[in-house]
Amino acid sequence: MDNVKKISPAGESWSEYRKKHYTAEEIAENDLMVKLVGEIIKTRKEKHISQRELEDMTGVKQSVIARMESGKTDPQLSTILKLLVSMGKTLTIVPLELSEK
Repeated sequence: MDNVKKISPAGESWSEYRKKHYTAEEIAENDLMVKLVGEIIKTRKEKHISQRELEDMTGVKQSVIARMESGKTDPQLSTILKLLVSMGKTLTIVPLELSEK
């Protein structure tokens, strides 16, 4: 019985599931997108801008912003740039090793 792996009532953890079903590249891409969208949300909230106000500033529909922020869609780069620029932000390209420190 000592060699039997204990499984939680909820099944395997998200970390275990990800490692089993996604490649390292897919995991890295997902983590980068989560971080990027998280920064957009953080900036919007720090500036006290509602999704509706961001729509007015950028022309990006509030529903698109909501879907992006909730992770229900994979936004286009042009959409991300519109949102960032309107809030005084930009993207910087750095080696992965530096971005993870």
